[in-house]
Amino acid sequence: MDIKQIQELIKFVSKSGVNEVSIEQEAFKITIKTNQQPTYVTASVPVAPAPIQAAVQQPAQQQPAVQQASAPAAENTNYLTIKSPMIGTFYLSASPDKPAFINVGDDVKAGQVVCIVEAMKLFNEIESEISGRVVKVLVDNASPVEYDQPLFLVEPN
Repeated sequence: MDIKQIQELIKFVSKSGVNEVSIEQEAFKITIKTNQQPTYVTASVPVAPAPIQAAVQQPAQQQPAVQQASAPAAENTNYLTIKSPMIGTFYLSASPDKPAFINVGDDVKAGQVVCIVEAMKLFNEIESEISGRVVKVLVDNASPVEYDQPLFLVEPN
């Protein structure tokens, strides 16, 4: 398996709701575990008025939360995101005593190093695929990041 296949497998497992997947090949073994709550499927579900009412009330309570979440997303529609190409630990600079690769308000060009993601003791320089002005850093320094997680908001030139 190459890194792209592993990343796709991780993405699939996180979206599927499965808690753990193990794959074993000749000289390769990988186990992926998630922190999701297990989902249980039962063959017989008793039909009673009380659970039906609870099910009707829950979506009504969840709708305002969805509407509130879409309002900030509407504000960021004119911004592009720089996303993490891998799972690891996010760093804004090469070492604690060195300056950050980019800061809010800096102009960034395609191909410019914007941060480092440490994965399995390897420090991977992450390059921007877009050009523009950095509007917001979405991740704290030395924080874990997931595959395809937004790292920066960039206003295109």
